[in-house]
Amino acid sequence: MREIFEAELRQLGEDLATMSERVERAITSAGNALLNADLQVAESVITDDLAIDSLERDLDERCIHLLAQQQPVATDLRVVVSALRMSATLERMGDLARHVAQVARGRYPHEAIPPSLSGTFAEMHDAACRVARRTTTLLKTHDLAVAEDIERDDDLLDALHEDTFTALLGGGWTGTPQETVDVTLLGRYYERFGDHGVSIARRVTYLVTGDFGAEESAISH
Repeated sequence: MREIFEAELRQLGEDLATMSERVERAITSAGNALLNADLQVAESVITDDLAIDSLERDLDERCIHLLAQQQPVATDLRVVVSALRMSATLERMGDLARHVAQVARGRYPHEAIPPSLSGTFAEMHDAACRVARRTTTLLKTHDLAVAEDIERDDDLLDALHEDTFTALLGGGWTGTPQETVDVTLLGRYYERFGDHGVSIARRVTYLVTGDFGAEESAISH
């Protein structure tokens, strides 16, 4: 019986990594659609988000089943509850990628980002892709050095988000009302994507170390 339970716990970890791989593809494709005004890629991200949602529902159902049937305690309970929380976080990251793709689709055939901010959003795209890639690696390896890298990428996303506000509020901004709205929303989507990556990083840190401080910090995200 214990061997079966341990196999189920391992499967939860593998399924979280699978979800993260899909999120990684989603944010990469969404950013490419945004920066290149690619309607087909944007549509694929929007459609594929349903698969991420489905994975979350399936994983959550199995977590609830384990809680009800196995009544885990100590470390096992921590694993199951963390899996529940991280699946929800990954689902939100998928939603944020979808939101980016929806903006790209809504402005097609034009680019949503004005030329003056294309460099800033290219950097945000790169940083978000690193967060997603490192989140997948972290879920597979539980390497806490990777968790620290995610925190640094999030710091960069926060700084770039601030740069968008500086551009919007500066006297030189000449964008249209629609561009102003799009830049505001997109900056927020990318900033939140980084925050969710940090949430997963801190929950994995909690799993590895048992440090409740890391878990409380994750909840605040």
